[in-house]
Parts: sequence; structure tokens; C-alpha cells
Amino acid sequence: MQKITPFLWYSQQAEEAGRLYASIFPDSRINRVVSMPAESPSGPAGSVKVVDFVLFGQPFTAMSAAGGDTFNHAVSFVVNCENQEELDRYWDALLADGGSTEACGWLKDRFGVSWQITPTELVAMMNDKDPARGKRVAEAMMKMIKLDIAQLRAAYDGKA
Repeated sequence: MQKITPFLWYSQQAEEAGRLYASIFPDSRINRVVSMPAESPSGPAGSVKVVDFVLFGQPFTAMSAAGGDTFNHAVSFVVNCENQEELDRYWDALLADGGSTEACGWLKDRFGVSWQITPTELVAMMNDKDPARGKRVAEAMMKMIKLDIAQLRAAYDGKA
């Protein structure tokens, strides 16, 4: 068992969220869905579900139960993408059926969870030994909704 596992509390639809995420990312699956067999502050026996799932080999646990706080930007999941095709695929899949776009490669899925869909090379470009290159990349990124790797590279190279 993993020593630290992210735990997500959904007011409802934890199982649906886990199934969506497992369908999007490789090396992902639902391991277990357990209905709480006893009454709880969140409802009668069977109304609370705990879902264990894996995304990219990383274990997660989610719970559907009344009384949880809504998700916000204080916690997000970063998906590092090797190319634009991968970035586009995850972006589109997480937005499907009711997600919303935000600035700088951020989005919220239909369950309200925040994701950052970002190229693996972004931080290295912004941390270049030439501060002007990093600044150009950061400034280009700040104007984007979905990140465009070609435009970020053009800014990095001073061709934007």
C-alpha cells in the first residue's frame, strides 16, 4: 500500500469521476468500489461510496458523500504532456460533457476538479539561463487558455 494517497471527496459521483479518469489515462483502472454498510453523518447505509482507482500508476481514493466542500484551485492535478497531440487529447477528454476552460493551461472537469495540462518542457523553458527567453515563454503562456507548444517554442526562440 502506498504511504500517501490523494483522497478526493465528491458530494456525489466519485465512482463516475474515477471511471472517467481511468478511461482517459493509460495505466489507469478502478480497483474497488465499496458502499459503506452502516449509516453515517452523510446518509443511510449504502449511500456513501469509497472508490479506489489508479491514474498513470498513481493510487487515488475518492468518496461520494454529502457534506463535502467543493473543489477549488488550491489543489489541482498536473498532467505533463510530451507533445501537442497528447496535450490536446487530455484537454478535450477532461472538458467533455461539461468541463470549463481557464487560463494558462488550467481547466475544471465536469466534477469541478482542477487540472493543469502542460508540456513537459514548459518549466525548463521558463527556467532558461537567459532570463529573456524565460520571460517570453511566461508572457506567451499568460495569454493562452489551452497551451500551444509550437507558440511556446516560438516565444522561447524569440520568433513569436
